[in-house]
Amino acid sequence: MELQYNQQTLEVVELKITEYFQRSEGQWHSERRYYTLPEGNTQEIVSHLTIKFLEQGSPELIELAQLHQLNNPETVMICGSQVSWVSQNSVSEQKQSEGSTVFGVKDSNLYRDRGFATSHPIIAKYYLSDPNTLCFRTEYNGSVFEEEIKQIGHKYRTRQTIISRAGEQKMIGQYLEKRILNNHKK
Repeated sequence: MELQYNQQTLEVVELKITEYFQRSEGQWHSERRYYTLPEGNTQEIVSHLTIKFLEQGSPELIELAQLHQLNNPETVMICGSQVSWVSQNSVSEQKQSEGSTVFGVKDSNLYRDRGFATSHPIIAKYYLSDPNTLCFRTEYNGSVFEEEIKQIGHKYRTRQTIISRAGEQKMIGQYLEKRILNNHKK
């Protein structure tokens, strides 16, 4: 009976994370502010994000599973997303960065082809605190990245990233993201 309960629980979690990623698909305008601690220096960044939902078996998820050397790469990840961005400093309008990353979900792990501060593949632990809020924690190179992305209705998302090293918070990023092109599937 317990095994059946665990399987049903896993299926519910998989359904919820799949729905979350599907609702995130689209074009987003992101306004970010990074606070460097303890000095309090701030940096403001504006980004254009494109988020694409990835179904199980998509070429991007197969490649991600192979990158992480997972068995059964065609089916191991239940879903994911590809996020592309172009960012610039909102004050100087100087280009900051451009790139993309792929996320894939397997059990309570969120696999990525690269991290926030590394080009190497990483694994985060994730959970949904409610159907609209994705939380995940990643650790590498002596740093801890705690992130929360909250969907507010259909048009807005807030994000917060806290970066710590040796138990001390080093940076806080806060974001407001507005949907600019509705690709939402009902």
